[in-house]
Amino acid sequence: MSKSVYRLQSRRFLKFILNRTMSELDENVLRKSTVVFSPHPDDETLGCGGTIIKKKRMDTDVTIVFTTDGRTSHRHLISEDKMKSIRKKEALEASRVLGMKEKDLIFLEFRSGKLFENWKSAIFKVVDILTNRKPEEIFIPYYREPSRWGQGDHLATNRLVVSALKIFDKKIIVNEYPIGFWCNWPWAEEAYTLLSKLGVLKNSIFSNFNMLRDFRYFVYVEDFLETKRTALDQHKSQMTRFMPDPRWQTLADVSNGKFLECFFQEREIFHRYTL
Repeated sequence: MSKSVYRLQSRRFLKFILNRTMSELDENVLRKSTVVFSPHPDDETLGCGGTIIKKKRMDTDVTIVFTTDGRTSHRHLISEDKMKSIRKKEALEASRVLGMKEKDLIFLEFRSGKLFENWKSAIFKVVDILTNRKPEEIFIPYYREPSRWGQGDHLATNRLVVSALKIFDKKIIVNEYPIGFWCNWPWAEEAYTLLSKLGVLKNSIFSNFNMLRDFRYFVYVEDFLETKRTALDQHKSQMTRFMPDPRWQTLADVSNGKFLECFFQEREIFHRYTL
């Protein structure tokens, strides 16, 4: 059996188990007021874009909070200030496609990669958002996101919001969505070539075990995938090359496109619990 066929069969096997063990979130749940915390502009669309679209079609109250400005993306090719401006404009346009209004977008504008360094200020801002918006549920990155992913902003956003919730001191439903997690084998193709390294193999096994254990809920989004793709396309700095330079990496370049495929499955999956 070839490497690619083995990877494909492994993906199908994991999806089969997931589909048999997960429960669908019904319309009553989707009508709950929501705050989505996105580490960078584009994570909101990748991780739960279909869910946001579905909620907005039901006139659900949704707020998106961008915790960092994404300015360090491609900083070896473009100035950070320019990228910050570009990514904010992209977030506004993508959110419009998702069905959001500008008044329901909040940009905390912490420099990407520096969220932990602004911890105290960030916590107060998140508590203030929770107090004013009073959401019934929230969406944050998965607590097992790779620390290297997005300069650690995904993991930092998770820990930031969870810490703020403890200060907020009111029960709330938390939905954690995966982003960097999808770079684990067999979802990502590149990792397969490293399977001879026991560390990578061990990490992949544990990651998929945790996936089957943690992700027990999903939102069916197949009917909204075209709109989700259109929204993601608005993040042009991440989806296209701004210049004919192979060093300008896009999301489609990660794992030869296999990474991006994971976000256009018929289900968006969540690790859901009450805190």
